[in-house]
Amino acid sequence: MTRRFTRIALAALMIGSLSGCGVSLSQTHGAMIGGNFGGLPTANGQGSEAGFRNWVMAFRPRALAAGVTPGVFDSAMAGAHFMPSIVALDGRQSEFSKQIWEYLDGAVGGSRVTTGRQMAARHAGTLSAIESRYGVPREVVLAVWGMESNYGANRGSTQIVPALATLAYDGRRGEFFAGELVAALRILQAGDIDNGHLVGSWAGAMGHTQFMPSSFLNHAVDFNGDGRRDIWSNDPTDALASTASYLRQMGWRPGQPWGTEVILPQGFDYGQTGKSVTRSGSQWAALGVRAANGMAVPSGSILVPAGSRGPAFLITENFRAILKYNASDSYALGVAYLGEAIAGRPGIRGSWPRGDRPLSTTEKSEIQRMLNARGFDTGGVDGKIGSQTSEAIKAYQRTRGVTADGYADTRLLALLRG
Repeated sequence: MTRRFTRIALAALMIGSLSGCGVSLSQTHGAMIGGNFGGLPTANGQGSEAGFRNWVMAFRPRALAAGVTPGVFDSAMAGAHFMPSIVALDGRQSEFSKQIWEYLDGAVGGSRVTTGRQMAARHAGTLSAIESRYGVPREVVLAVWGMESNYGANRGSTQIVPALATLAYDGRRGEFFAGELVAALRILQAGDIDNGHLVGSWAGAMGHTQFMPSSFLNHAVDFNGDGRRDIWSNDPTDALASTASYLRQMGWRPGQPWGTEVILPQGFDYGQTGKSVTRSGSQWAALGVRAANGMAVPSGSILVPAGSRGPAFLITENFRAILKYNASDSYALGVAYLGEAIAGRPGIRGSWPRGDRPLSTTEKSEIQRMLNARGFDTGGVDGKIGSQTSEAIKAYQRTRGVTADGYADTRLLALLRG
């Protein structure tokens, strides 16, 4: 697996917070760390220090088999202890998440744009060199930095090794976190940082742009040439370059936009929206789709995150690259429009249905259950409106003669309840 499931699982939590310091698991879909981490004696909700020490003993040969030296393992794990507070944070679920427009208000509001422009001026030379090397615009790199750690202000101070060990022992996503723990130990082994300074969020995300350990191993770069890939210090050079490197490797295409806001014609078939439908710019234009900025319509897919009553966006492969940093559409739009604002370009022109109240997780699960019961497969009941649930909603809406935009709101819930 690409480790994508943990990013998706925590993306819902992240909608309530713009700082990556808490729950943003950046790039959790990085390459798998070699090793077998199944069958370890996990806590299963009954964690204790004694149980944790037993887990460490059982985990040791697995870590060594995955390339960690005995000296590094023993030194790093000697001071690790079970951290119940980390387990509590991991289990925290909010019944409600912010509406996308509320999230974007925070992402592109307050001092975030002003600070981004200040950072653009302060690090102009570095950003120019990074943009030249990787082809990712500086405003996009700055936006990721701003979204993930508020430009380095919220990098996190939790010790990574005991936090990851606790999460691996807890067992809820034990194999994933065991792999990330091995990656963290290999970072220590490589000499990029010492254990005392290997800090970040409670979930293991590190540095200015909140890299997970596995993604650090696979994508971090030593851009300033000091011999270390340092994403933790006050100098953000390596972190910003690593972010650009990551996006480029994930499919960023230099010289192309992330996308653009578009205006859809009256009578538009909303069945043509969604990431699974991709058309050339000329094909979209032939269907009456226009770019809100008056420019040519790029090739890509159309998103309508608030359904037919909200703005529409045509996204390119570069937007999809941002999604590989964080699988939330809200996050990717936040990066896109924070970058636009930093660069001095206009924001979203369309209007959001701000009168809509957010659905609770319970209500979203109810929608999924009722759709499944009517033969519209949502791919399971998890209280998250993903692509498959949206397609199921569209199919149901068509049978009821309403606009098939795939949007889950109180009107859909009332229609299903009948």
